[in-house]
Amino acid sequence: MSAIKPRTTILNRLPACYQKFFKEWKYGHQAAVHYIPEEGKWKRHPETGAVKMIQNKPIPLTYPKEFNEGLWGGEAIVRGFEKRHQLRRRVPHFWFPTLQKSVLYSEILDKHMEIVVTPRTLRLVDQHYGFDNYILQTPPQDLKSNLGIKLKRTLLLALATQDFLPNNKAKREELLQKYQKHILPEEEAEWYGLTLPEALEKLGKLEEVPIQKIPLKIKFREEFIEQLKEKQTEVTPTSPKSSWTDTLNPFKFNKTV
Repeated sequence: MSAIKPRTTILNRLPACYQKFFKEWKYGHQAAVHYIPEEGKWKRHPETGAVKMIQNKPIPLTYPKEFNEGLWGGEAIVRGFEKRHQLRRRVPHFWFPTLQKSVLYSEILDKHMEIVVTPRTLRLVDQHYGFDNYILQTPPQDLKSNLGIKLKRTLLLALATQDFLPNNKAKREELLQKYQKHILPEEEAEWYGLTLPEALEKLGKLEEVPIQKIPLKIKFREEFIEQLKEKQTEVTPTSPKSSWTDTLNPFKFNKTV
C-alpha cells in the first residue's frame, strides 16, 4: 500500500476553497512563456517524412528569492547550455529576464505602487486594460510570486467587504459593477492567497477551544469545603454525658486494671 503524502493529509483539513487555490497555485499548468507550444499530437518531418509525437514539455525554471518580491509575468531564470564555438564544447549558461522598476496604479485600492516587473508584465497589464484587471484575471499559477498572490487577495477582500474608497461612494459602486464577476464570498476571500503555514495557523485559531484557567487557591478552597461537608455528613457514635464534677476527679484518667 502506498504511503499517504503528509502535505495531502494536511490539505484535507483545510477548506475546499483553499485546497482548490493551493493546488492551482503550486501544481496548475502555467502559460507557455519560454517555449512555443505545438498543436496536435503528431508531426511529420518535412525532409525525411518521419512521424514523431509532439511533446509540449515546459522548460524547467529557477525562481530566486527576489522573484517573490516582484511581478515577473511568468518569466524566470532559465538554466541550460550554450555552444559558443563550433569546435568547442558547450558550456553552462543562465538566461535572466529583464527587470525594471515601474509604478503601477490600482483603482480599487486607489494607490500607486512601485514594483519590480518585466517588459512582459507591462504588456500584460496593457492587454488587460489596467493593473487590477491583470491581477484579478490572471490565474494564481501564472502570478506565481507571493507579492502577486497577496495583491490578488487584497483586491478580492476589498471587493468582498466593499469597504474600499469610503469617501467616494459613486466610484465604489462603479467599480463593484465593473468587477462584479470577481466578487467572492467574504469567507472564501479570507482564505485566498494564504501560504500553507498561514492557512494552518488560521485553522489552528479556528479549532482552538478556549480553556478557562482556574486559580489554584480557588480550586484548593473548593476541595477543602467539600471535605468539610463530607465530615459533617458522617455519623459519629454518641457518648454518655459527663458532668462538671468529673473534671474534678484526679483519679479518673489514672485508673489501673
